[in-house]
Amino acid sequence: MIEAAVVDRKGGPFELRELELGPLRDDEVLVRVAACGICHTDLICRDQWLPVPLPVVLGHEGAGVVEAVGAGVSEFAPGDRVGMSYDFCGSCPACKRGFGVYCYAFFEHNFAASRAADGSSALGDVHAHFFGQSAFATHSVARERNLVALPDDIPLEIAAPFGCGIQTGAGAVLNALQPAAGSSFAVFGAGAVGLAAVLAAQLAGCSTIVAVDLRPNRLELAREFGATHTVVASTHDPVDGIRAAVGAGVDYSLEATGSPVALRQAIDALAPLGVCGIVGAPALGTEASFDVTFVMTAGRVIRGIVEGESRPKEFLPQLFELWRRGAFPVERMMRFYEFEEIDEAAHAAESGDVIKPVLRIG
Repeated sequence: MIEAAVVDRKGGPFELRELELGPLRDDEVLVRVAACGICHTDLICRDQWLPVPLPVVLGHEGAGVVEAVGAGVSEFAPGDRVGMSYDFCGSCPACKRGFGVYCYAFFEHNFAASRAADGSSALGDVHAHFFGQSAFATHSVARERNLVALPDDIPLEIAAPFGCGIQTGAGAVLNALQPAAGSSFAVFGAGAVGLAAVLAAQLAGCSTIVAVDLRPNRLELAREFGATHTVVASTHDPVDGIRAAVGAGVDYSLEATGSPVALRQAIDALAPLGVCGIVGAPALGTEASFDVTFVMTAGRVIRGIVEGESRPKEFLPQLFELWRRGAFPVERMMRFYEFEEIDEAAHAAESGDVIKPVLRIG
């Protein structure tokens, strides 16, 4: 038996229950979960912005210790410290190019909350395998390809959120946008993703870094993380604020809120040849508008980015090394909660009082 936080209905609470865990398959790994971050995606799936089947165990920023492995697993063994990230098929054209984040079956492997091969769940009638892990539980069934070995010197509760939110923000800058030293960058949304992007923009050598958010307290931390300018969007027009800092607009912008209004502002804030990346996740079917002539005539680019285009086994060790050197102090935006406080932690994230809640599970 394991203990897991189950969501039974749209917008319902996370209820801790004892569930029976079925046997491992040959390609699966059983992880005793020590910690799991709470991400915006968990909350919008709870609220059915994306069609995840219910009842379900969510959670996709897990870290822990391997407890058992299937017969076909060779990379990990019981006792290994691991972080968990997204799942992918490994065989489609995108995966073969090294872009598991754009797997042709990404939905089936991450949002269907079941084994992609046959639609079954290790938790029987309760859906699991969300992002290949369903880590709001004392134990998680993952697979070799979505596990990352963790160094001994990083606490599991700090490592856990690297598997989604932190790699998304940092990777959007370092892997996808790849700003040149001296370029300008603006991020819309100073949550966990946006603040990780600010840290990454500083590491990339951006000379101007503008953070936009509704909450002044988050912008204060953004400045401490390297933002040269901040704009309080609740009282000032972000585009005007960005152009006051960088006359022609920024070379790169990142929309990390999921708001169509913020996306339009992120596009309008671009300089000629500027690139706007989209990582914010709104409800399925959300549409946004932009001025076609503004984009076309100055060669501006709008592009989607998933999971920071991270290959976790390669990228996360780089981020851990930056953390070790003190150059990536993401623990400063985390607040820790016990597992039974999961609903309190979720509400703290929704209200904006806490940037990155992390559950201590085992």
